Amino acid sequence: MPDPSHADFGAILARNVEMRARDGVRLATDVWRPALNGETVPGPFPAMLIRTPYNRTGDNYAREGEFWAAHGYLLVVQDVRGRWDSEGEFVLLANEGPDGYDAVEWVAELPYCDGNVGTYGTSYLAWVQSALALERPPHLRAMWVHEGAANGHTSSLRHNGTLELRWLTWAVTWGAVSPEARRDPSLAAELRAHGLEMYEWLRRLPWSEGNSPLERLPAYNRWARDLYEQGDAGPYWLSMGRNFEEYFDISADVPTVYSGGWYDSYTRATTDSYVGLSTRIANQRLLMGPWTHGDAAFERSYSGDVDLGSSAPLPGNLAPSRRHLQLRWFDRWLKGVREGVDDDQPVRIFVMGGGSGERTAEGRLLHGGYWRAEAEWPLARAVATPFYLRAGDALDPSPPAGGEAEASTFVYDPADPLPTISANTSSLNEFVSLPERVPALASPTAAMRVMVVQGGADQRTRPDLAGAHPPFAPLEERADVLAFTTPPLASDVEVTGPIEATLFLSSDAPDTDLFVMLQDVYPPSGDWPDGYRLNIADGIMRVRYREGTNRPATMAPGEVYEVRFALYPTSNRFVAGHRMRVLVSSSSFPRFDPNPNTGEPIGRHTRTQRATNTIHHSATYPSHVTLPVVPIR
Repeated sequence: MPDPSHADFGAILARNVEMRARDGVRLATDVWRPALNGETVPGPFPAMLIRTPYNRTGDNYAREGEFWAAHGYLLVVQDVRGRWDSEGEFVLLANEGPDGYDAVEWVAELPYCDGNVGTYGTSYLAWVQSALALERPPHLRAMWVHEGAANGHTSSLRHNGTLELRWLTWAVTWGAVSPEARRDPSLAAELRAHGLEMYEWLRRLPWSEGNSPLERLPAYNRWARDLYEQGDAGPYWLSMGRNFEEYFDISADVPTVYSGGWYDSYTRATTDSYVGLSTRIANQRLLMGPWTHGDAAFERSYSGDVDLGSSAPLPGNLAPSRRHLQLRWFDRWLKGVREGVDDDQPVRIFVMGGGSGERTAEGRLLHGGYWRAEAEWPLARAVATPFYLRAGDALDPSPPAGGEAEASTFVYDPADPLPTISANTSSLNEFVSLPERVPALASPTAAMRVMVVQGGADQRTRPDLAGAHPPFAPLEERADVLAFTTPPLASDVEVTGPIEATLFLSSDAPDTDLFVMLQDVYPPSGDWPDGYRLNIADGIMRVRYREGTNRPATMAPGEVYEVRFALYPTSNRFVAGHRMRVLVSSSSFPRFDPNPNTGEPIGRHTRTQRATNTIHHSATYPSHVTLPVVPIR
């Protein structure tokens, strides 16, 4: 892969350059500039902008600044409002559009900027890009949105009605280094103590006045409570900072890469952004790897407990590094250096699977995979194929016949939810105890552990995960799980694209959740004597929203309801001899908030109850999962 911008310069940092938002609030900003012989070069140069809640002075941003300055760019890094050294109050996602517009235009007016501004970043740094794009700053030229949101209500904040609990853990752990906590050592110590008990705090939901780990951090407490209690679609979820999908028609007309991973918390949102914007705006691209959340995953061959092979890392396969791949993109749109960008296919995906299944030296499953370029997403050649839940715990492309056993029943107890083994998640963290001699840490990540495995893993409980207790066994052996499995596959089957579950449910509770997971089941082997149950994709649905998130409706006892919802998309090759399995349950904790089953207002329930849930799978009620099956060439 060519490197069109040569590393011709050194770098000089201008710390705390004055920048004020339209309301006068000072936003702490650093500028990395190209330099020669220890002196800044006047330029002008195009600029890259990063806006972050994670401390602009961190070592990782120094490496970014040195790279971009070396290649003839400015790098501007800014603490978002109310974080680290920026003034104002931090309210999650509330101010990023207007502040981002002001930042882009301020950068463009710097005397050493040529007026061309690009943006990039991951996670919250991706949210802020999509938010400012809705404000259409005149000098925005291109973006690279890595692992960001599309519609926070349908996935990323809430997920088909359930809350992604990672946002509550984010509030506590990152609240511990908020400006408020940094000014008040007793508050910081209290938040760290609560972070040590994060799993138990999640078990205590709903939080209330006087019973919240965020009680002494009222701004964070307010927005965290809003996320938890605002379940129904409405004005809160039409905010331009939380829901970009609603405003795709006004998003800035700039070339953009949407990138993500099959095991990321933003998998569905990343593909939704591409689908929604590529039909409206030219030069939109989609890049989907086998990665988990965060920039470090670009360089790994593994996701969780699963190794995807030597083709998986971005370095050495797609470009010398993540930065070089981004440089090629921005050179095209900020410097006019084409270098083949215009000839690239718009979609590049990593197809997982096809590996030997052996245990690697690190103890991971060698699942394998390879990169492939595509002309569109979803793939036009993918065939939407229903796989029906059948009697005898079978999963089959043929629909149920008359006279088959018609239903399967389980009991879901909110006091004992299905444990999350591994998943598409991020920030679902708790603090760990550190020796007293360890000094206070600038970043909480150094003192965190992840509650669940980020990525793929054998779906069996284990003692090293949050809330784990014996007996440790495969999830399908739990009484609150239904499992439907194909016979061993006669030939390889590729599943690439969006996945949808259609379940026919009756319950004795007024409300409940439905959780569905698709697994690639490896046969027993010398390395895996009990086989391996690899999670491929999953999703959950709060049943009161089956008619739409703006039309909540409880259930009548015994009545059968059709519940249809999206799982996360994927690309996986199920190898001959493997089996495909669909698990059905009603929870996945601590990834999602457990439904109390009472039908009370979201986030304000006063009690819980068990739900006896029946999944109907007859000729009349053909429950199924629709998979995008791609013909194998």
